Amino acid sequence: MSGFRTLTHVAEREGTRVLAVVPARGGSKGVPGKNLAKVGEDPLIARAVRALRSSARVDEVVVSTDSTEIGAAARAVGAAVLPRPDELSGDVVSSEAVLLHSLDVFEEEHGYAPEVVLLVQCTSPFIATETVDNVVSQILDEGWDCAFTAVRVHEFLWQRDDEGGAVAVNHDAAVRPRRQERTPEFRETGAVYGMRVPGFRAARHRFFGRIGLVETPAKHAIEIDTPEDLAIARALAATIEPSSAEVDVDAVVTDFDGVHTDDRALVLQDGTEGVMVSRSDGAGVARLLAAGIPLMILSVERNPVVAARAAKLGAEVLHGVGDKAAVLKNWLAEQRLDPARVAFVGNDLRDLEAMALVGWPIAVQDARPEVRNAARLVLSRPGGSGAVREVADLVLHAVERRKEQ
Repeated sequence: MSGFRTLTHVAEREGTRVLAVVPARGGSKGVPGKNLAKVGEDPLIARAVRALRSSARVDEVVVSTDSTEIGAAARAVGAAVLPRPDELSGDVVSSEAVLLHSLDVFEEEHGYAPEVVLLVQCTSPFIATETVDNVVSQILDEGWDCAFTAVRVHEFLWQRDDEGGAVAVNHDAAVRPRRQERTPEFRETGAVYGMRVPGFRAARHRFFGRIGLVETPAKHAIEIDTPEDLAIARALAATIEPSSAEVDVDAVVTDFDGVHTDDRALVLQDGTEGVMVSRSDGAGVARLLAAGIPLMILSVERNPVVAARAAKLGAEVLHGVGDKAAVLKNWLAEQRLDPARVAFVGNDLRDLEAMALVGWPIAVQDARPEVRNAARLVLSRPGGSGAVREVADLVLHAVERRKEQ
């Protein structure tokens, strides 16, 4: 059995703390081929994998499947694929059984267990990366044993009795309080569940110990079980998800401080500096380079940490430059690159002139307002927290689309 060792995006990591498992069976009675059905521009399985791979809190993503087609779609967007044995391929197999199998294989191949396992259902098409981060945070940062996604509801619920009559469930039928007067109730969305691995193995169920809840917006709470659900999801995607930008470029150039970092530095007693970087960003750069898309770091700072990070990434670096625009123009000419097919990712005023030279000026989420206004695309992630990974995923998505055409 294999699948985990094929992953390349964790090469930098010393170990996997958070493992995300996406169960995706090939058969579906309610909606045939459901997990490969498209919502927006991507099949459901790809949407789930992209949300997880964009998370700075998730170390590995594995898709457990009995379908070669689903496996191919999952690999195409960077997931590991774990072939599911026959005894786990039926429609009555529990998600917990799939998680336990995935953990068993992971521990056999790696020699240790992850701290947290996520169960992520791709039939929830609107999983936000922030939601994934919040589920992990509930467990690792806030100390809950498990956590799940839920949406706030205010419905008055009823059941039928043995005679077919209506019986109030969650309210007194004679009392109709206003919404704001009622104690909030929450419905599971079915999207993301997180569990501490030792507790999950002991309980063999996704709910145990202290249970945390992550509230999600109502527009993200749809779960696809019927053709009608799929039609609603597609209509909703057209409304809330404008066509994603395809950053169709031949090279990526980035600033360093504020893009690969959060623009802060740790100054030690001897005057040396250190910075925090995202492993997720490093994994994105590795995928870019593997796809033949060069990445160059262009920085005003002449600091050994810039060169050290570039060397670890395998990226070209020009640092200690006074005029970014002039240096970038020369580099583009030397590389014989069409500026219209180059992206520059920046965050501060010194990036503006360089951004104006390329066809894809891009700003990180927390960039200066002037930089955001000059950008063709503003990322959803801030500098140092997955912004470079987000760019890499967008560029690689464009590469994949070209191959399909």
